[in-house]
Amino acid sequence: MKTLLITPDLFGSEGGIARIMRLYLRALGEFAGPADTLRSCTLLDAGDPAARARAVGGPRLRSHRHSNGSRLRFTGQVLQAALDTDLLISGHLHFLPLAWIASRFQPRLRYCLVAHGIEVWRPFSWIERLALSGAERIFCVSDYTRRQMLRFHPGLDPRRLVVVPNTFDPQFSGAETHTPTTPAGSPTGPRILVVSRLLSSDPYKGVDTVIEAMPRILETHPGATLRIVGGGDDRPRLESLAIERNLGAAVNFLGAVDDATLRDEYRHCDLFALPSRKEGFGLVYLEAMTYGKPCIAARAGGAPEVVNRTVGELVDYGATDQIAAAVHALVRHPRDPAALRAHAAEFSFPRFRTRLAAELQAIAVARDDHGVPVV
Repeated sequence: MKTLLITPDLFGSEGGIARIMRLYLRALGEFAGPADTLRSCTLLDAGDPAARARAVGGPRLRSHRHSNGSRLRFTGQVLQAALDTDLLISGHLHFLPLAWIASRFQPRLRYCLVAHGIEVWRPFSWIERLALSGAERIFCVSDYTRRQMLRFHPGLDPRRLVVVPNTFDPQFSGAETHTPTTPAGSPTGPRILVVSRLLSSDPYKGVDTVIEAMPRILETHPGATLRIVGGGDDRPRLESLAIERNLGAAVNFLGAVDDATLRDEYRHCDLFALPSRKEGFGLVYLEAMTYGKPCIAARAGGAPEVVNRTVGELVDYGATDQIAAAVHALVRHPRDPAALRAHAAEFSFPRFRTRLAAELQAIAVARDDHGVPVV
C-alpha cells in the first residue's frame, strides 16, 4: 500500500498534535510491508526536517515534503503526491477537503481523518461535511470526541468513526526507567506541576484556576509550590494573577523547556494538574503517569477517559475549592506509582500501533477484486 500522511507540522512545535502525528508516522513506518511505501507532507515545518522525518518514519518513508507555511505550495505537494497514493491520512480536519479533492482526481484513493478534539466539537461547514462523509475512517482520540462528531454531523456512518486513543513516546516517558519516585523538594508541601501552552486563545486550559486555588492549598500545605512549564502570550496575565494573590515564590513560571528539563520536572513533582475544560484526550496526563505521578483533571471533554480515581482526582472545571481539595486528597492518600504506570501502559505505543494497524487492515480488506472500496 502507498500511504501519504499530511499534517500541520511534525517538528515546528511541541504541541500535542505535532507529537501525536510523529507517532502516527512512526507507527505507519513500522508496520509497512516490504512492498509498501510511506510519504509525508507538512504545512508549517520549515528549514530541512527531512532527516528528522526519516529518523521517525524509518526506511519505508520514501519522502518528506514541507512548505514553510505556504498553503499554495502545500496544496500542490499534496495533490501531486496523491496521484500515486492508495491511502491518505489527514492529521487535521482543515486538510480533509483537500483529501476529498484529491480523491476526485484519483478514484482509487481512500482517505482517513485523525480527529483530535476541540477542532471537531462544533458545527461543520458544507465542504467539511462533504469531506467527512467521504472519509473511509475517522480515528477519534476519545469516545467523547466520537460522540461530539456524531452530534454535529448525525449523517455520518457511526461504523466509520473508531476510537484510537492517543499514545506517548516511550523514549520520552519514565515508563522504562523504573526509577523510584522521590518526595518533592519541600518537606512541608507538595510540588505541583502544570505543563501547557499559555495562549490567550486557549483560556480553557485551566492554568489560571490552579493559580487561583493556590492560596487555599497553602492554607493546608504551607510549603506547596506550583511549577508551570510552557510559553505563550497569556503568560503575563497569569503572572499578574499570581502577583495579585501574593503567591511570591510559591508559583514559578519556567517557560518553554527542552525534553531533558521536562523529564526532570515530571520526575521531581508530587502531582500533575491540568483541569482543562476542552481536552480531547490529554497526552500530558499519560506522560506524568509514566513517572508514577497522580493527576488532577477536569470532569470535561475526553480527560475522564484517561484520568480516574485510581490515578488521580477529577474536579469540575473552574472549581478552585475542588482543586485544593484534590491536592489535599492526593497528599493524604498517595496513589500507587506502579498502578499509575500500569494504567499508562494501557495507552502504550505498541498497543496504539496494534489498534491502528487493525483499522488500516480492515480498510485494506474491504475492497472488491477491482480495488474499489466496499461501502
